[in-house]
Amino acid sequence: MKEKEIQAPVAAKKAHTIEKHGDVRLDNYYWMRLSDEQKESETKDAQTQEVLDYLHAENDYTKAVMAHTEQFQEQLFQEMKGRIKETDQSVPVKDNGYWYYTRFEEGKDYAFYCRKHEHLENEEEVMIDGPALAEGKSYWALGGMTVSPNNQWLAYGVDEISRRVYRVFFKDLNTGKCSEEILEGTTGRATWAGDNQTLFYSKRDPQTLREFQIWKHQLGTPQEQDVLVYEEKDETFSCFVFKTKSEKFIVIGSSQTLTTEYRVLDADQPHGEFRVIQPRQREMEYGIDHYGDYFYITTNWNAKNYKLMRTSLHQTTMEYWEEVIPHREDVLLEGVEMFRDFMVIDERKNGLTQLRIKRWDGSAEYYMPFEDAAYTAGVGANPDFNTDILRYGYASMVTPMSTFDFNMVTQEKTLLKQQEIVGGYNASEYHCERLMVPVTDGTLVPVSLVYKKGFERNAQSPLLLYAYGSYGHSLDAGFGSARLSLLNRGFAYAIAHIRGGQEMGRDWYDNGKLLKKKNTFTDFVDCAQYLINEKFTASDRLFAMGGSAGGLLMGAVANMAPQLFKGIISAVPFVDVVTTMLDDTIPLTTFEYDEWGNPNQEEFYHYMKSYSPIDNIEPKDYPNILVTTGYWDSQVQYWEPAKYVAKMRDMKTDQNRLLFWCNMDAGHGGKSGRFEALKEVALEYAFMLDLVGIDA
Repeated sequence: MKEKEIQAPVAAKKAHTIEKHGDVRLDNYYWMRLSDEQKESETKDAQTQEVLDYLHAENDYTKAVMAHTEQFQEQLFQEMKGRIKETDQSVPVKDNGYWYYTRFEEGKDYAFYCRKHEHLENEEEVMIDGPALAEGKSYWALGGMTVSPNNQWLAYGVDEISRRVYRVFFKDLNTGKCSEEILEGTTGRATWAGDNQTLFYSKRDPQTLREFQIWKHQLGTPQEQDVLVYEEKDETFSCFVFKTKSEKFIVIGSSQTLTTEYRVLDADQPHGEFRVIQPRQREMEYGIDHYGDYFYITTNWNAKNYKLMRTSLHQTTMEYWEEVIPHREDVLLEGVEMFRDFMVIDERKNGLTQLRIKRWDGSAEYYMPFEDAAYTAGVGANPDFNTDILRYGYASMVTPMSTFDFNMVTQEKTLLKQQEIVGGYNASEYHCERLMVPVTDGTLVPVSLVYKKGFERNAQSPLLLYAYGSYGHSLDAGFGSARLSLLNRGFAYAIAHIRGGQEMGRDWYDNGKLLKKKNTFTDFVDCAQYLINEKFTASDRLFAMGGSAGGLLMGAVANMAPQLFKGIISAVPFVDVVTTMLDDTIPLTTFEYDEWGNPNQEEFYHYMKSYSPIDNIEPKDYPNILVTTGYWDSQVQYWEPAKYVAKMRDMKTDQNRLLFWCNMDAGHGGKSGRFEALKEVALEYAFMLDLVGIDA
């Protein structure tokens, strides 16, 4: 059957109005929204069945339209899978007398989590057998994994639904047997006190999924006997618990987009009272760690790009803080790793990560050298205070992820492991560069670009432009082995580091959120136009892609500049901004007010409505579009992209492809396991390659 003869699903229209601030919005597809109870019920009511029928119809339509690419999709999948070393192992990390590592075996989707006592030559102890625990399950994901200070007990979280709600299990590592006790409704992480018997963990609100409570659990007792030690009453905050690197303090953190607060408790006194370090203040963020006689505090207090302070263990409020590293206008301070003799300062300048090494006594200070034009680098697992060796990771758009040990005294680095690309990979065959693109208001936006040598800058060259641009999340230029399937077929791949991220400092974030959110979208459009103007590609060869908040970006640019793109891939997209942000029963909504604004306030309502993708669909031509989602997604509910596709199909005036794929077994992160997720990547790649006439 020819593509034009395949009938696209037509969603039923059922008028539903939403009124706010005297403004009435019509939502013909509101009926697609199901409650968790409806989704989880074994007996499907009429509405549930209608929604499921529609989702399956969309999936069937996508399969039918893409049927001629099935063999190609399988080829792409096998190709991407074939680059992954199936029998592989992480670099071991020593902590408290044991070497910890993760390994994979050929043909298995899930990992073994292992340890060896003292020496790597000793017998392996498998703590978690991922393949066995995941067997027969459509979804399985491991949450936190923590070992008690005496090395006997393992606490680990498991999610079998993909809603990021975990059950915590306990395993006696001496006997290899699991306890019968289970902690329900958690984030999957647990923090051990010094007595090896007491744990602290956070629970999610069953409706909103907000992390709202910290509980104390005694090993060997039922969850019903657990003690609530902290509840975050402010619905715009979430809370979490962890232990300082020194192991001396249990820390409860409360955070929202703009504000943080921390409480501490001596880890050896788990039944004591937590005390506040510094009471929360609006738009004041800080983070804490402990070393010696001081708490070290990274904060934006009178320092938009952050500074490092310290204070005594007993006088912790801000009037006692002393400056250690001052604020700088052109450098974003992202974190500090502490060692006995050194501190390692994680910074960002001109959009690139830098690692600065500094002796506590001030006798030495230097930056680690990195060579590529665009790269990502970060501090790895460094549990030991008493060492001169820094473990760090490095990758670029041409350099696979590499793990190094760096001697901070001698400045010698040792490559411990580089991601192996099975079948061979020669970095010299590829080229990466970094462009500074002038956008409408004169701002220079970094764009990281990679392609295979021989790529020609002309109207025939295809290019995929990717971006995110929200939450202050910096999108670094890393390596992706799957991406080679595009590069080797003549594609260029670019990342636009647009405002809304934090690549260029805190102002970069502030100028891409709330009432300045549209800068995110215009930056992307301007970057796309620049790549066309500079002959890297042409509009009938240019593709755009983003996911989650990046899916909002895709929806916005599809409305703003559809003529620039041959195709758009929108993954788990946040496209019904106003409706979602008005509904505080939806997971994570209230937590988001400082990012998007509160639409209960009229100014924010109208601004959101002016860019919300679903509210701005018009009767006009759109590019080819592929939208993906997960039925169990708790962050961007499936009905947002489902409604978006239904409305666009009803209104658009072109004959271009509009495809919708709903993974019925997955949530926000897609399928679990290291291989299954590649099948959706193969669909996305086949969608693009087919549109430019590449079929092998």
